[in-house]
Amino acid sequence: MTTQQPPALHTGFGIVKQINSGDTVVIRGQPKGGPPDEITIILTGIKAPKLAYRPTNIGENASGTPDAPYAWEAREFLRKKLIGKRVCFTYEKSKSSSTEQSQPENKPKQTKEYGTVYNGADTSAENVTESLVSEGLVEVRRGAARVNEYVKKLCDLDDIAKAAGKGLHGQNLQDHVRKIVWDIENPSLFKDTHQQKPLKAIVEHVVDGSTLRVLLYSDDFPEYYYIKLMLSGIRCNGFSNNQVKEPFAEEAKFYTEVRLLQRDVEVLIESVSNKNFLGSVLHPNGNIAELLLNEGLAKCVDWSLQCVTSGLEKFRAAEKSAKEKRLRMWKDYAPSGPVIDAKEKEFQGKVVEVINADAMNLKLADGSIKKIFLASLRPPRLPENSPDTGKARTRALYDIPYMFEAREFLRKKLIGKKVNVVVDYKQPANQGFPEKTCCTVTIGGSNVAEALLSKGLATVVRYRADDDQRSAHYDELLSAETKAAKSGKGLHSKKDNPSIRIVDLSGDLKLSKQYFPIIQRGGKMEAVVEFVANGSRLRLFLPRQNYLLTFLLGGITCVKPSRETPPTPGDPYGDEALAYTKDLCLQREVQIEVETMDKAGSCIGWLWIDGLNLSEGLVREGYAEIHPTAIRSPFYRALQASQEEAQKKKLKMWEKYEPVEVEPKEDKSERVVNHKKVTITETKEDPTGIIFYAQHHDEGPKLEELLTELRQELTSNPPLVGSYTPKKGELCAAKYSDDDQWYRAKIIKIQGSQIQVSYIDYGNKEITTATQLASLPAKYHTLPPFAKEYSLAFVTLPKDPESASDARFAFFTETSTNPALLLNVEYRANGISSVTLLTPDEKEDIGKKLVEKGFVLAEKRREQKYQKLISDYISAQELAKKNRENLWVYGDITEDDAREFG
Repeated sequence: MTTQQPPALHTGFGIVKQINSGDTVVIRGQPKGGPPDEITIILTGIKAPKLAYRPTNIGENASGTPDAPYAWEAREFLRKKLIGKRVCFTYEKSKSSSTEQSQPENKPKQTKEYGTVYNGADTSAENVTESLVSEGLVEVRRGAARVNEYVKKLCDLDDIAKAAGKGLHGQNLQDHVRKIVWDIENPSLFKDTHQQKPLKAIVEHVVDGSTLRVLLYSDDFPEYYYIKLMLSGIRCNGFSNNQVKEPFAEEAKFYTEVRLLQRDVEVLIESVSNKNFLGSVLHPNGNIAELLLNEGLAKCVDWSLQCVTSGLEKFRAAEKSAKEKRLRMWKDYAPSGPVIDAKEKEFQGKVVEVINADAMNLKLADGSIKKIFLASLRPPRLPENSPDTGKARTRALYDIPYMFEAREFLRKKLIGKKVNVVVDYKQPANQGFPEKTCCTVTIGGSNVAEALLSKGLATVVRYRADDDQRSAHYDELLSAETKAAKSGKGLHSKKDNPSIRIVDLSGDLKLSKQYFPIIQRGGKMEAVVEFVANGSRLRLFLPRQNYLLTFLLGGITCVKPSRETPPTPGDPYGDEALAYTKDLCLQREVQIEVETMDKAGSCIGWLWIDGLNLSEGLVREGYAEIHPTAIRSPFYRALQASQEEAQKKKLKMWEKYEPVEVEPKEDKSERVVNHKKVTITETKEDPTGIIFYAQHHDEGPKLEELLTELRQELTSNPPLVGSYTPKKGELCAAKYSDDDQWYRAKIIKIQGSQIQVSYIDYGNKEITTATQLASLPAKYHTLPPFAKEYSLAFVTLPKDPESASDARFAFFTETSTNPALLLNVEYRANGISSVTLLTPDEKEDIGKKLVEKGFVLAEKRREQKYQKLISDYISAQELAKKNRENLWVYGDITEDDAREFG
C-alpha cells in the first residue's frame, strides 16, 4: 500500500519532545546559536479522544474530567513510538495559528500547526496518523473527504478498523478509561507503603531541573497516581511565580527535559515534604541528580540528602568535581576555608585524653601532644530554657545533661588506643578561642563521630549551603543523627534529662571528713582518673559512689613538676614524673584503697592500674623515694626492692647516687635470746622453708575483745544477705564453717560463686560463698593481724616435694602437741622473721629435733653468734645420717652434688 501525501507547503525535521494527546505532537529543533524552536503539530484529518483534566476548583474544570475511552491508549501509542526520536513533519503554515510573534526574547519559539508526522528521516517513513486510524484509536474527520484525497484514504483505513472491531470500534469502551488519583490524601502513608519499592512512572512535566510531575502506575494497584516529585539530595535553580528565572534555571530544566520528559522510568519514593514527594528517578542511562551535579546545574541539599537511599558519596563527589572545574553555578566558587597541606591531612596517634564530648588529645609518633576536634559535631548543651544557661560552668562535664555519658562513651572506646585521623578543615581563631583542627577520627574502620551520634550523645552542626568547611562524612553523620532522633535516644529522648549528682570532696575538708569513714571502709574501689596534678597527686571519680576526690599516693615522696601560674620551677625530673603518671593513668580505670586523710581533706592510699602499684612504679623508675610511713604498710618490701633497683641503675633522681661501701666487720655481737610465748595456728605450704603463723599469748586478750565486739555488732545489726559485694584483696567479716562465728578475713580469690578467704588473725584459709561474708566495720581495719608469719630458722627443706611435704607434716605434729611454745627471733630472711621454737618445759628445740629425725637439713650460716647453735644442728644431722632416718634412709643425699653426678 502506498502512502498518499496531503498537500503541504513546508517540511521540517526535529526531535519529538512531548505528546500532548493522541493527535498532538510537540517537536523541538535546535537552531545554531539560539534557543530551541518548538512546533506543535496537530495531526490533520483526525480527532483523538480527550485526556482527563485535573480538578481546578474554578470554572468549567472545577471538578475535573475523566479520560474519554482510549484517550490514554492513543497518547501512549504515539509516546512509545515517537518520544525522543528524530522525525520528519509537513504542515501548511497558518498565520492564525502561529504564536511566534508573541514570544519573549530568548524564549523558545512555539508554533501550532496542522500537519503530518512521519516516524523517520523523510516522508517515505511511517505516517503516524494512518497508524492511529488503523488501530482504531482516533476518529476521522470525514467532512473533508469530498475535497481531500488524503482524508479519503484515512476513511478507508477507518472502515477497515471498524470491520475488525479495533479500539474505539470495539466493545466495553469503559474498560479503557483510567482511574486517576490527582491528590493523595495521606502522602506519608503512601510513602511508607511503597518505600524501597521502585514504581513504574512516566515523567509528565518538568517544573525545573530538580522538580518533576510524574504519573505512577503499577501492577500492584489499578489507579494512576499523579504526583509532584522533588529529586532527593539536590536543588536546581528555578523560576519565581512571575516566571523570573534564576541563573542557569533554563539550562537545568532543558537538561532534565531532553533526558526524562515522557520517558519510562522507575521512581523510588524516599520521603515527603508537605504534600510533595522526595525521591530518586531510576533510569538505565544514569542518575539524573548525579548528572546535574556533575554539570554544575544543581547543588547538594543537606536536609534532603538524608533521604537518598544510595549513592550519597557520588553526589558529593560530583558536586566537588563541578566546584573544582568552576562549572556554571560554581563559576565564582572559592573555598570557604584554608587549604589543608597534604602532609598534615592524615596521621595516626594514641588517644591520651578525651575532653568533654567533641575534643581529644593525641600523642603522636614524635611524642608531641596534639589537640583535635571531631568535625561537624556539637557536644551536648544546656537547654535554652534552663536557668543555668549563660552561667560560668565549673563542672560542665557533670552538670550538662548527657555530657558525662558522651565523654564516657568516647573514653571507654578510645583511651589508650591508636586511631586514624583525617583533617577535614581548620576553624580559625575567634573571640579569644584558638584555632581548631577539625577531623574525622576512625578506629577499626568505625567513624567515632558517627558512633557517638548514633547513641544520641551529640548533634550535627548545620551549615550554610555555600559553606564547605565540614566533615567529609557529613551525610553519614546526619543520617546517624536522624536514626537516633527517630529512636528517641539520648538528647532526642522525650524523657527528663538525666542528671548526675556529684559529691565533690576535693578541697572541702568538712565534707571530706564526713565521707572519709565510708571510703575507708569500702576497701578496694573502682575509680577513674580525671586529672593528674603531679606524679603522685590525682583527682579521681568514683563511679559507683559518684564521689569526686583528691588522692595522694601513699608510701612515697615524689618529685614535683614546675607550675605555670604562678611560674614556679619544679624538682629535677618533676615534669617527667607528671608525664609518666599521666601517660599511665589519665582517664583510665584504676583500683584504689584509702588508708588515711591529710589535713587538707585529700585521701591517701594505694592505687593500682593493670595490676601495677603506682607507688611502686614511680619508685622503680626513679621518680620517687620511700616515705618513712611506708614501713607500716604491707607493700614496704616491694617498695624497698624497687628503690634498690633504681639506685643500682642510677635512674632519674638517683643519677648521682653513690652507695656507701662499708668494710665488712667481724660480727662480734652476741645472740639475743628473748623468748615469747606463742601458739602455732597454721602451717603454710611454701617451697622456701617451713613457714607458719603464730599468735602471741600476751595479745590474746586483745584478740578476744576484738572478736567479742565484732560478733556483738554483727549480731545486733545483722548484714542483709546479698548486700555485700566481695572484691579481691579487701578485708571483710567471714563466718567460719566449723563454729559459724564471725572472724576478720581477707579475700584471696574469687572464682564464680566460690570465694577463698584467709582468716588474718589465725592464718588459715577457707573456700566460702558471698552469703557467709559481710562488710567489715572501719574500726576493725586498723588493728594489725594477730597471726604473725614466721619461718623456722637454721633449717632448709629437701628439694623433693614429697619429702618437703613430710617435713611440714612432722612440724605440724610436733607443734600441735604443744599448745604453748617459746619463740625467739634469730634473723630475717625473705622478708619475714626466722625463729627457733622451744618446748616450754623440756626446752627442746623443735628445729633441731626435725633435723635429728631426718625430716629437714641443717642450714650453714657464717654469723659467729650462731655457730654454737649451728654446730648442734649439724651434729643432729650427722646422727640422722648414721641412723638412716627418713631423708637418709638410702644414704647421704648430699653426695648428688658431687661433680661425677653432673
